[in-house]
Amino acid sequence: MVENYSSDYDVKCELDTCKTYPAITDSERGEIVCGGCGLVLVDSMSNTSHENSSYSSENFTKLARTGPGISLTMHDGGLSTVIGTNRDSTGKALSGKTKYEFNRLRTWDQRSKSRNAVTFSKAFTLMNGIKAKLGLSNQIVENAAYIYRKAVDAKLTRGRTTVSLVSASVYAACRENSIPRTLDDIAKAGNVERRILSRDIRTIIKKLGLNLNQYDTTSFISKISNNLNLKEKTKRDAFDILKRCEKEQITAGKHPVGQAAASLYISCIINGEKVSQKKFAIESGVSDVTIRNRTALITKILKL
Repeated sequence: MVENYSSDYDVKCELDTCKTYPAITDSERGEIVCGGCGLVLVDSMSNTSHENSSYSSENFTKLARTGPGISLTMHDGGLSTVIGTNRDSTGKALSGKTKYEFNRLRTWDQRSKSRNAVTFSKAFTLMNGIKAKLGLSNQIVENAAYIYRKAVDAKLTRGRTTVSLVSASVYAACRENSIPRTLDDIAKAGNVERRILSRDIRTIIKKLGLNLNQYDTTSFISKISNNLNLKEKTKRDAFDILKRCEKEQITAGKHPVGQAAASLYISCIINGEKVSQKKFAIESGVSDVTIRNRTALITKILKL
């Protein structure tokens, strides 16, 4: 006997001898049966799981019931319909006449998009390029896309290039999430002048009312030491030097990257690693004069 129950599927067999046996769920057949007598308690359950038996991208495309998740990094949020390849639902190629008609439909579909959709599409393409160059996570890019959309709504695009506004949004997202990326890194990845990028960042912070905290200097120590393949003890000693500098209050008003590079340079000297100031300057993006001045101040105050 087959019985239909509600969607909660909290069912038990009514026989007294089967009360101690659990109900068994057969997800392939969509049934729940009694573990004692084998009575089918629920039939034709709705399958809410995702198909996971595909082993290729083609099979996954055929079996998947849902598309990609909604994302702010897509100009349409990932909700628009796209005219696919020149094949029908069975995988057979379309005839020449039908293929021509669909090519025309695809062309007019591209031409009929709004101006904002085209602008967002170009902007997010540039943003994904910056993401790949800087090795940023999807969360940072989502935050950057949100800031860029707010800047467009505030009509900040007038008189500014799309590349500079996108780069400024990425920098603001990195600052909000404490990701150590300097202005020079963003300007180089986005191919923008540092002066223009700095101006657009100030405009975004002022107009959108963003509250961006200062970078944590310790994050730059980890970044520089990893890029130069320094020893772990050198990195730990640099952290200790930086903590002592903060206690002596000599880090206020100083460039965080220069402070981190100077702490690492002193730590390298203490641990016998031969790395020149020029290498630290190239890797950190600050001048060797800045590193030399910060080093002299730290060694004088801390008496190293």
